[in-house]
Amino acid sequence: MTPDRTAAPIISLRGITKVFGSGPTAFQALKGIDLDIRPGDFVAVMGPSGSGKSTTMNILGCLDVPTAGEFLFKGRHVETLDRDQRALLRRRYLGFVFQGFNLLARTNALENVELPLLYRGEDKKMRYEAGMAALDKVGLKEWWDHTPAELSGGQQQRVAIARAIVTQPAVLLADEPTGNLDSERSVEIMELLTDLNRNSGITVIMVTHEPDMAAFAHTIVHFKDGLVERIQEGEAA
Repeated sequence: MTPDRTAAPIISLRGITKVFGSGPTAFQALKGIDLDIRPGDFVAVMGPSGSGKSTTMNILGCLDVPTAGEFLFKGRHVETLDRDQRALLRRRYLGFVFQGFNLLARTNALENVELPLLYRGEDKKMRYEAGMAALDKVGLKEWWDHTPAELSGGQQQRVAIARAIVTQPAVLLADEPTGNLDSERSVEIMELLTDLNRNSGITVIMVTHEPDMAAFAHTIVHFKDGLVERIQEGEAA
């Protein structure tokens, strides 16, 4: 889907700063980030190492809190939430995909996908049905009983994406999702993320160093020295 630029943002950052440490050794990773992300957008986040993009992603994922500024998610002030409240927001609205797949080696694909539902306390029947549906969406329904060692890198990342979407999140946060894949598998994963964005309405926010991967996005946000340097439309816009 194409994001509605007139819609209220699902995410708004205003004056977000992040300082690590204190005193003379303090380091300011973010220096006042302003950013709006609309529902249904596909956002690629780019920038050199140390530019602040990973710190921003940790804040967006409710894994860290800003030192100052406002972070609104669906109109709610996230910066005022405590650790447990942020965990509830993560479980309800967010899905995560990592460069390293992060699959449990001794469990099969379905069991890996079911994990977020297990943490939610869902019953076995619901976990099975939702897990198989998520594997079907990523084209791996027939591989449900295979362990990660029996899957290719691209298949493992598909399982990781299925695990991220099994809770039907509003936002999918992807950190270098093609970083461990060859060019052919990378395009397959980007096409899958594009399909989830268009057909399932999931807002995707992806960190990447690769311009050809960023080209799949509607919006490209460039970070530099702890600030948003510029925002441009991607080729998919």
